[in-house]
Amino acid sequence: MRRLFPVTDETAAPAPGEGAVGGAGREWSLDELAAAYAYPEPGPEGSAPWLRANMVSTLDGAAQHDGRSQPISSAADMRIFGTLRALADVVVVGAETVRREGYRPARARADFAAMREAAGQAPAPAIAVVTASLDLDFSLPLFTSPLVPTLILTGASAAPDRVAAAEKAGARVLAAGDGIGVDPARAVQALAGLGHTRLLTEGGPRLLGQLVAAGVLDELCLTVSPMLTAGDAQRIAGGPAVTVPQRFALVSMLEEDGFLFTRYGRA
Repeated sequence: MRRLFPVTDETAAPAPGEGAVGGAGREWSLDELAAAYAYPEPGPEGSAPWLRANMVSTLDGAAQHDGRSQPISSAADMRIFGTLRALADVVVVGAETVRREGYRPARARADFAAMREAAGQAPAPAIAVVTASLDLDFSLPLFTSPLVPTLILTGASAAPDRVAAAEKAGARVLAAGDGIGVDPARAVQALAGLGHTRLLTEGGPRLLGQLVAAGVLDELCLTVSPMLTAGDAQRIAGGPAVTVPQRFALVSMLEEDGFLFTRYGRA
């Protein structure tokens, strides 16, 4: 892997003994990846919520192939995926993605145990599922056997029987909207109220579109996959267009085997 941006001495010359620009012939350690993707340091008033998204897209804009993101991913992409999870307090995901991707609880990873303990984090991030209908299979391991209890973000008017079913399965239900649906800004604040300020969303496209429209997304980690799929797959964000396009600034870019690992923050 090599760093393409920001340009430093590392990107300008081969690392000793590697014979490749910027360490391209060397697999980055998990500590190096964690440093490259660190969340912002707390300010004078403590930690404010910071919501980052992690998505993958092909060259022609597809966020999925046959309904799943794995076919357009890579080993390096999955290492970054695991690192971003290890840095997060909670992973926010849409119900459709839970159903389609077969989501399981986040697991504790020995490589990050000391780092998470030093940061005052649980052994693994919680999974927070955004859903209006609570149309979920509560017999799945995501609900019955997580290391950290799974959270459900829904509206105050959600069906009482579905709320009861979620709670019976061991999930914690949080109201983040006055009606049936979820208000993204209130979802962020509800999670922050539990001490979860390092937020990560993995989509899907519908949820990411809602977060973009609400103006609550602080950072986008986008893997550009060197693949073409054609077809009618979704983009990384769906739903209604925003009135004025939101400008983000490039923070960093890594490359391995033709995959670009970009990181953009609010401009």
